[in-house]
Order: sequence, then C-alpha cells, then structure tokens
Amino acid sequence: MKASKLISTRSVTTKLMTTASIGALLFGLSAAAQADNWRYAHEEYEGDVQDVFAYAFKEYIEENSDHTVQVYRFGELGESDDIMEQTQNGILQFVNQSPGFTGSLIPEAQIFFIPYLLPTDEETVLTFFDESKAINEMFPALYAEQGLELLKMYPEGEMVVTTDEPISSPEDMSNKKIRTMTNPLLSETYDAFGATPTPLPWGEVYGGLQTGIIDGQENPIFWIESGGLYEVSPHLTFTGHGWFTTAMMANQDFYEDLSDEDKELVQEASDAAYDHTIEHIKGLAGESLAKIQEASDEVTVTRLNEEQIQAFRERAPQVEEAFLGMTGERGAELLEQFKADLEAVTNE
Repeated sequence: MKASKLISTRSVTTKLMTTASIGALLFGLSAAAQADNWRYAHEEYEGDVQDVFAYAFKEYIEENSDHTVQVYRFGELGESDDIMEQTQNGILQFVNQSPGFTGSLIPEAQIFFIPYLLPTDEETVLTFFDESKAINEMFPALYAEQGLELLKMYPEGEMVVTTDEPISSPEDMSNKKIRTMTNPLLSETYDAFGATPTPLPWGEVYGGLQTGIIDGQENPIFWIESGGLYEVSPHLTFTGHGWFTTAMMANQDFYEDLSDEDKELVQEASDAAYDHTIEHIKGLAGESLAKIQEASDEVTVTRLNEEQIQAFRERAPQVEEAFLGMTGERGAELLEQFKADLEAVTNE
C-alpha cells in the first residue's frame, strides 16, 4: 500500500501524520507480513532431551526475530517415519530424528550403531561431537542427498539394555526378543549379541514388554525413566556398547529459500540449542537412574565389568563388516575418519 493512498483514505487526524511516522507504520506491516510460523517435530516426550533442544531453538528464534516456532512432540504427528516424510515433503520445516530411524534412508548414519565404537566416558563423547570432522563435515553432504539440511548432531545418553531378567553375557541374551528401531545394522548388533532382534515402533514398546511380545529393549536411561519402561522391563544392564545419537535438520528447499539473515538466525539458534542441551545432559543419566530406583524396588542394575564387556566386544567386528557391506566405499571413508576423530579426542 502506497503512503499517498493511505493518507487519502484516512481521517483529518491521519492526514497530519508525518512522513516518518507513516514510513515506520508501513515498515512494521511489512515486517509482520514476513514473519513465519515454522513447524518442528521430534521423537520424544515433554522434558526429554530432544524436547529441551527444540524449545531452546524455539526460544532463540522467537527472541531474535518475528518468526514463531511450533513444536510437536512424539505422537502428535505420528511416529518417527511419519515426521521425516512430512519434513521431506515440506509440511514440516524442521525435524529431530535419530539415525536409528534415518539409517534406512541414509545407510551411513548407521555408523552410530557399530557397538563399542564410541567410548562411554561422557566428557570424551561430548568433545568428539564438538570436534569430529566426520560429523561436522562429512555427514551434511549425506543428508543433503535426501533433501535435508543437517543442522546439528548430538548425543543424548549412553545406551542401557532393559530385560525381563538380569543379563551379564551374550549367552544370557540367547533367544531374547530385543526390540530394535527400524535399522538394519541395529538388528545386526543384537543378532551378534545372541539375541533375536525385533523391530517395533516406539509407541508399541511399553505394551510389547508388558505382554511379553518382546523381552527387552535399549534406550538412554532418561528415556527408560520418562517412558516408564522400567515398570515392565525392570532389569537394567549397562553394557557400554554405545550412545544414543540424534540429528536436527531442516527441509533443504525451505532452508535454501531463506534470506541470508534467516539462515544465520537458524544456524545461531541451532548452536545455542546445542550448547544448552549439552549442559542439560551432563549428569542426567545419574539423576534418571536415581528416580527409577526410588520409584521401584523391583529394578536391578548390572554394570558389566571389563571381562564381561569383552565377551560382547568380541562380537562387534561382524557388525562393522555388515556396515561396510551396506555402505561400500563411502561408508569405509566415513568409518576411517570417525576412528581418526575418536583417536584425536582420546589422546587430547
């Protein structure tokens, strides 16, 4: 709307407005018209790690722009596969999804499920994610091939196995139906461990444990606590075999259409959310385990010693071979860089 037309249709009072004030009004209307509501879905419940990340991202965006962010938690828009499809189709602008589900789309993302590749020491893992060339330089190109702009990868917590009875060896895993995500390499891992991998959507896990359809599952301890899994699968085993990792990404067409200013805003918000979330997860596992033990007298906690861990670790090479078979030369290059990055942070 031009200023001259606006003045001609207003009252006498309006006609007395200065050119500067009219300009300010029009600028405000223009800014309001450019403000967008961005939709962001993740896989977890209120207060869980992905939720903490999403709301830190939302807060930064809304405090530093006129844009708003609508966050959708687990189940509000479907399962993990559903929200990924919605993001690729442009219905959602942002999504947080674990490589556990993305692995069928991006086979190389399954690298996080090679057992005993990542250390269990929290400080080392966090440094690795900060400094890894594999994560920060190689992964973005892999996600871009699927129409996704990878903004952040970050760890959520050490994986813990819960079962219907205590386990301390691969023999104890024999014939145990362990729930896995829809991830071929994760199935390979539990097959190597002697169990029967059983893919199952997250929404069916609690009921599956309760009814005996499955005998166990794996997740970070905070998720075992928030999802109440210890109520129906009370025997917790720290096997030391890996960390749960997740990735936050944007629809690439949406991202590329953003102004340079908004791209910078999104990057800064991702960085701020990452920093906030990393601080959040420090000590989270201990707090969650304490809550579980306070809530239930039936829970047992087994921390495998080095000899017991070695019995599982000896079975890891066949999973690495399976990864290379699924991913070829690109997977080999990624794994080589991954190991080099781990060695660098371990020797710091």
